[in-house]
Amino acid sequence: MSDRATIPPAAALIDQAGRLLRPMVRLMIRAGITFPVLEYLLRSLFVDVAQNDLLPDPKTRTDSRISLLSGVHRKEIRRLRLMPHALTETPPIVTVASQIIARWLGTPPWTDADGAPLPLPRGNDPVSFERLVETVTKDMRPRAILDSWLADGMVSVDSEERVVLNEAAFVPHPGQEAQLFYFGRNLHDHIAAACANITAVGTAPFLDRSVHYDRLPADVADRLAAISRDAAQKMLLEINRAALRMTDGAELDTLTTRRVNLGVYLYLDDDKPAPEVEDRT
Repeated sequence: MSDRATIPPAAALIDQAGRLLRPMVRLMIRAGITFPVLEYLLRSLFVDVAQNDLLPDPKTRTDSRISLLSGVHRKEIRRLRLMPHALTETPPIVTVASQIIARWLGTPPWTDADGAPLPLPRGNDPVSFERLVETVTKDMRPRAILDSWLADGMVSVDSEERVVLNEAAFVPHPGQEAQLFYFGRNLHDHIAAACANITAVGTAPFLDRSVHYDRLPADVADRLAAISRDAAQKMLLEINRAALRMTDGAELDTLTTRRVNLGVYLYLDDDKPAPEVEDRT
């Protein structure tokens, strides 16, 4: 068995890259992002990847070597070196919200006997929304988080003045900062896993599987989608509970931590019409 990574043919990769980028290009055009903007982004990205990912030894990071790998002219590389690099940090509210909701969905005393999130009094009680927030952060006021979540529809207040978690609370609203953060992170991780599998030496290192059917009647497709949503929801909740059980109270070595991202996607679309066969008789 060869110990060299497998690199796909460029022509085949270009074909699939065009298909992969099509939804992104459609979204960019609708958002007012024109080709010159994307061209500049790609030029910068080619230089950054060539320099930092493919040339780990600083001694080899010459403009000529980077130009050879990326296809970007050396003058442009020198100009890009002087440009400030954007930082892609996780928005604080995204981190806090996800941790709070994870606990509310995954661990006692915030869940009932069936594992469902309990309605929580606002404060004062040992099991309350305020105490839940304080298990995650003491830097943000529970009242501020509650007001934000009420405004976004993530929670509601029932007739007994208890805070109730909405079923879709862990799905960010369209177009908000949280959704865009997960959009970038989750698609990055899925593509990174797929690329690692394509270039792997031996067994593919990451899980990347799907169930797909074509030519289904619309009602069958809709029922299958509903079953898929329910099954995916149960799996993700169970993984969340398992992670919390394994990490609560554990002494974590911050120098050797790793991250895990398990994602699920569901997509429905109309089948393309079958191509007409030309009759040459």
